[in-house]
Amino acid sequence: MSTPAGSARLHVDAVTIGYDKRVISDHLSVSIPDRSFTVIVGPNACGKSTLLRGLSRLLKPSTGKVILDGADIQSYKTKEVARKVGLLPQTSIAPDGITVADLVARGRYPYQGFIRQWTEDDEQAVLRAMDAAAVTDLSGRLVDELSGGQRQRVWVAMALAQHTDILLLDEPTTFLDITYQIELLELFTDLNHVGHTLVAVLHDLNHAARFGTHLIAMKDGAIVAQGAPAEIVTVELVEEVFGLRCVVVPDPVAGTPQVVPLGRDRRQERP
Repeated sequence: MSTPAGSARLHVDAVTIGYDKRVISDHLSVSIPDRSFTVIVGPNACGKSTLLRGLSRLLKPSTGKVILDGADIQSYKTKEVARKVGLLPQTSIAPDGITVADLVARGRYPYQGFIRQWTEDDEQAVLRAMDAAAVTDLSGRLVDELSGGQRQRVWVAMALAQHTDILLLDEPTTFLDITYQIELLELFTDLNHVGHTLVAVLHDLNHAARFGTHLIAMKDGAIVAQGAPAEIVTVELVEEVFGLRCVVVPDPVAGTPQVVPLGRDRRQERP
């Protein structure tokens, strides 16, 4: 099941996109369902992050268009895009000597200008974002003193402070232990439930199937399948996309598809 092209706020219309002269995806079209938690899955180097960067305007297609609210995303001014679409990139580098609170406050940059300066609304947005990402107790710490997992949550807080309806997340659970991975994915689910559209690149297919409402499966720069996890996560799809033999069973907690790799039967190898 897919969303018809052009019916969503954010969609890709026949784009060719890549890096320098290397094409990653050619004539790619896809829509992001409004108010969905869309997860892009696929093997390494299949074009997941490239698609996300195109959606965020970090990469400009050589042909075709990324459409946001009925207009080519390239036609908007930078701050206009930033008030509509938030991005958590795969790698982020904080300025030396910056505190957590000051970094999160940078998420309010799209709302600042020569006339409009810092307001109580900005302050409250920062406080809410830090609370949601569970970094309030780190607010006075220097970012470069934090662990990898703590830094990732701070970057999430900065994206939340941007207060956009659409949030793009490139491998947001990287460096996080399993507890924080689940907490962060549940936070994204909560944001989705109150009306936000989220698009995330995840490597863990079971997390994608459990938390995502809409999946886009990619291979070699093309979309192989898209739709609700219960509709598209099958043994055949996993083998086609990932080359992995598996069984698919219901998640015992959520009831969503759970992929169990077959591999070798190591029980026969035990003494």
